[in-house]
Amino acid sequence: MMSRRSLHWLWLPLLPGLGLLSLTSGALGLSAADTWAALTGQGEPLHSTVLWQIRLPRSLLALAIGGLLALTGALLQGLFRNPLADPGIIGVSAGAALGAGLAIVVLPGVGLAWLALGSTALLAFVGGVVTTALVYYLARGPFGTSMGMLLLAGVAISALAFAVLGLLNYVADDEQLRNLSLWQMGSLGGASWPQVLLAWGCLALLAGWSRYRAQAFNALLLGEADARHLGVAVERLKWQTVLFCALGVGVAVAVSGIIGFIGLMVPHLVRMSVGPDYRRLLPHSLLAGAALLLVADWLARRLAAPAEIPVGLITAALGAPFFLWLLRQQQGRAL
Repeated sequence: MMSRRSLHWLWLPLLPGLGLLSLTSGALGLSAADTWAALTGQGEPLHSTVLWQIRLPRSLLALAIGGLLALTGALLQGLFRNPLADPGIIGVSAGAALGAGLAIVVLPGVGLAWLALGSTALLAFVGGVVTTALVYYLARGPFGTSMGMLLLAGVAISALAFAVLGLLNYVADDEQLRNLSLWQMGSLGGASWPQVLLAWGCLALLAGWSRYRAQAFNALLLGEADARHLGVAVERLKWQTVLFCALGVGVAVAVSGIIGFIGLMVPHLVRMSVGPDYRRLLPHSLLAGAALLLVADWLARRLAAPAEIPVGLITAALGAPFFLWLLRQQQGRAL
């Protein structure tokens, strides 16, 4: 049986191999030689255009978004000490969906090009962050932040946001309704270099902070009281985690729409492989999430070629059976 230590080396050949598969696959088939020639500026003009303007930004965006979603999922599972937690639990996905709905139906044309965000993406990001801030405010009390209240507030605010979103669906015309539906399914088809830079910058920030705080999450596994005795500023850790997760998921949802289950599924699978130590769990969740979304995006382009399936449907098809299995495992432990 392969040891946990040897599992660490699997990422070295896996990610470049998946990246090459993503770059060579599509409506225009490219061989590995064609891809290399286009990357080095020696290929045909059409190949270079397809690679540099479409496939390379899309593949890099898939890596960044997958890493962001999985990393935030691992952080929130550590914060709640519950493997069923995912980024949507703090209301950021619902707020982002509401923001996108407002942009498409009520406020089309609002955007800041220099932020790499059009009107839909910009208001989705703002909606996600504002909703998360409201959830955190409601969970604050005289004795600190209650995780139970944070969960309940997230559920309530998410329900309210989706109710308003349902009203927007009701009053939208046919074109607006189609755009809103496609955005909620998640897609990497509109990837651009500014979006890639934005997503990778956010990922670098979140990865650096999580590496710095990994030991604190290890202490939190013992419980909040024990973590305090070990010198962890638990309240500071809570609000920093919520803030960074809202930022990461907000950026991810803003540029790609809602892509579910990665933040739930990946950290749990990684935990089974490398153990609960957050010094290993967090970086490996990032890498596994990046790999999974790259594979899901490849499947989205290949399964119905030359048409394209929204990548959020692929991750849902992969994640829903896993979630049911995870629920069954948790039920077995409860019994």
